[in-house]
Parts: sequence; C-alpha cells; structure tokens
Amino acid sequence: MKFGLMQGRLMQPEEGHIQEFPSSWEEEFKVLEECDLLGVEWLITSKTRYENPIFKDPKLVNSYPILSVCVDTLVDERIVEKDFLHDNLDRLCKVLANEPGVNNITIPLLEESSMCEEKTRGKFRDLIQEYGDKYPGLNFSFEAELEIQALSDIVSLCNNFYVTYDTGNITSFGINHKEYINHFSGKINNVHLKDRTFDANTVAPLTGDTDFETIFSSLADINYNGSYILQTARGKTGDEKKTILTHKKIFQELHDRHF
Repeated sequence: MKFGLMQGRLMQPEEGHIQEFPSSWEEEFKVLEECDLLGVEWLITSKTRYENPIFKDPKLVNSYPILSVCVDTLVDERIVEKDFLHDNLDRLCKVLANEPGVNNITIPLLEESSMCEEKTRGKFRDLIQEYGDKYPGLNFSFEAELEIQALSDIVSLCNNFYVTYDTGNITSFGINHKEYINHFSGKINNVHLKDRTFDANTVAPLTGDTDFETIFSSLADINYNGSYILQTARGKTGDEKKTILTHKKIFQELHDRHF
C-alpha cells in the first residue's frame, strides 16, 4: 500500500491553518521517513504562491519523495479566468515538465472553485483542455465537488486527465462511494483519506459517516494500486507524529482486509 501524506500534517499548524505549506518543510521529510511514509502531496498555497521552494529550486522535485503537487491556490472563483489559471498553473507545469520525476498535479474543484453551474464548467473545460494538450507528459487529477457526470465531462477531455478521490468529501457531498469508484475505474490515480460527517465536519477516522468498508472493498474490486494520501483530521497540537501513525494503522488494517 502506497501511503503518503498531505504536506504539513506532520508539523504543527501554520498560523492556525489546518492545511498550509509548512515553514519547516525540510524537517517534515525527516519525520516522514520515521513514519515509513513514501512521500508527500506537495502544497502550493496562497501564502507561497510565488515563493514556494519548488519554484526557487525546481531540482528539489527529484531530491525529495514527492508523489504529487496540489495547487491549492486554484480554490478560487477566478479559476475560469484564463489569466488567473495561467498564473497559478502554467509555471508549475513548466517546472514539472522540465524536471521529470513528478508528473501528478492535483487540481481542487472545491468551495470557491466548485463550479456548480454548467455555463461556468463549460468555460473551465475549454481552458483546462489546453493544459492537457500542451503538457501530455503530466497527469492532471481533479478533486471535485461535483456530481459524477459533471466531473466525467471534464475527465473525458484528455487521456492525461484523472480523478483524485477524496473519501471525506464524497461523503459530505452525498455521493454514493461504490457508484463513484466504479464509474471512474481506471481514472482514479490518487486517493485522499479522511473521515467526515454528512454535514462536512472532518473527524478522526472511523468516528464520522464515511463507509470505509465499502470504499476499500470497491477499490479492491477495481484493482486500485495508486497512492493513498493521509489528509486526516488533526489531533492535539504537538502530537502530529502520534496522530498520523494512529491513522495510518487504521487505514492499513482496512486495506489489508479487502486487498
């Protein structure tokens, strides 16, 4: 099982944010190894939009175990504006295209960038297809707050378009997990592991409404062999390593029961 981590989860919260690029990012990789985790999903946030180390030193993508890069700055209603999308995505694409080693980009279509209206999604489809065509060596994986067909309309545009399946998000969106997994069989290349309640509260694994037995059974049915990114609820500040190891054990046991 390929366990990874959403960057920052092994460090104390940055300025109270649950998810933020960690100022002590190099230290986190040391703790990551101690936890026997394969790598991180690297974060690009508004705080580090221009100063992120991946832009300062592109070669680091081959120096650290990076499984994918999440462009958190795209959680913005301006995602359907050509200049905004270019400013937040094209620079990263050029880095990854020129430094082979990491080719997975996670694009969150959530909250402000959820695009509930078909007219808005149409604009986005036209824009994002250009990136799929321009960078055929990169995989663009969409983590979406969308119904199955609406997401499928995006993923079907290019062969290098995939799905990041977030277990907690799908629970709170009210989408059937088995149906979702079966529909995107062969297109899910990344799984975010977290538990949520139906009213969208992220909670410790096995304390919310997410049906992990069905999830892992369904993933086994499609022979999923991609990465699993721990994006679980934070525990007590200062106990980050202990919290992650506890959550990892829970998901390892779930996985082993079904695979």
